[in-house]
Amino acid sequence: MEAVGSAQERLSKVKNGGAFAERVVKVFLGFWALFVGLFFPLLIALILYYESRLAIEKFGIIHFITNANWDPVSEDFGALTMVVGTIISTLLAISIAAPVSIGIAIFITELAPRWLKPIVSGAIELLAAIPSIIYGMWGFFVLTPIMANKVEPWLQETFGNLPLIGVLFSGATTGVDVLTTSLVLSIMIIPFMASVVRDSFNMVPSIMKESAYGLGATQWEVIRQVVIPYTASGIAGGLILSTGRALGETMAVTFLAGNNPQIPKSLFDSFTTITVTLANQFTEADTDIYLSSLYYLSMILFLVSFIMLSIAKFMVLRLEKRWKV
Repeated sequence: MEAVGSAQERLSKVKNGGAFAERVVKVFLGFWALFVGLFFPLLIALILYYESRLAIEKFGIIHFITNANWDPVSEDFGALTMVVGTIISTLLAISIAAPVSIGIAIFITELAPRWLKPIVSGAIELLAAIPSIIYGMWGFFVLTPIMANKVEPWLQETFGNLPLIGVLFSGATTGVDVLTTSLVLSIMIIPFMASVVRDSFNMVPSIMKESAYGLGATQWEVIRQVVIPYTASGIAGGLILSTGRALGETMAVTFLAGNNPQIPKSLFDSFTTITVTLANQFTEADTDIYLSSLYYLSMILFLVSFIMLSIAKFMVLRLEKRWKV
C-alpha cells in the first residue's frame, strides 16, 4: 500500500509539474505574440507620433498630406508628392508581378516535368535572398540604359500618339523613372508572391482535380475553375506580402526613382517616394521642424502600409468566407 501511495504521489507531482510548465509556456508564448502583434506596432506608432508632433501642430493633417511643396529653406513641408509616388510605384509593381507570379506557380505545380520543378522553385527562391541594393545597382547600371535607349523610345513611338493613354508615354526617356523603378520592384517581389501561391496550389486536394478530370475538364479548365478559386485566399496572401515589401523598399528605389519631388504624370517621369526622402534627407535635417516633418512622413508610411495591408487582409477573409459558403 505504501508503494502504491508513493507511486500516486510521484504521478501527482509529475502532473502538477507538467501543468505548471504548460502554463509557463502559454504565458511566455502569449506575451511574445501580443508584444510582436500588438504592443510593438503600437509602440512604434506612439514614438512616431511623439517625434512628429511639432510638424503635426504646425501643418496639420490635411494640409501636410495635400501640400506638394517640400522646401527645407522656407520650412514649408508637404507629403503629397512622396505619398503619390509611393502608391503609384507600389500599385504598378504589383500589377506587373501578380500575373507573372501566378503564371510561375501554375507552371511549377501543374505543367513542369517532375525533374524540373525543384530546379525552377530553387531558382525563384534564390531571388528572394538577393539584397535590395544589388537589385538597385543592377537596375541602374544594366537595366536603365536598356530602358532609356531601346524599350522606352519604342513604347513612346508605339503608344505615345494614342488618345487617353498617350500621355503616359510622354517626356524624356532617361530610364530613371516610374516605369524602370516599378519593373525592378516587381522583379523583387515576384519570389515572395510566387512562393506563396505555389504553396497554396500544392495544398489543393488531388481528389478535386482528379474529379474534374474525370468529368472531362481540360487541364486549363481545372486550373481556372478548381485550382485558382480554391486558392484565392492564398493568392491574396501573396499580394499582402508583396505589397508590404514594395511599400517599404528603399535602396533599389533610391537608385532608380530620380529623387524628384513631383507628382509623375508619365511613366517616364522621375519621382520620389517616402522611403527615398527619408534615406536621402534624414542626415540633412538641421532644424527641429525639418526632422519632425521627416518623422511625420515615417508615420504616414506606417499608416499607409497598415491601411493597405488591412484592406488586403479583409479581402482574404471575404474570399475565405465566400469559399466556405
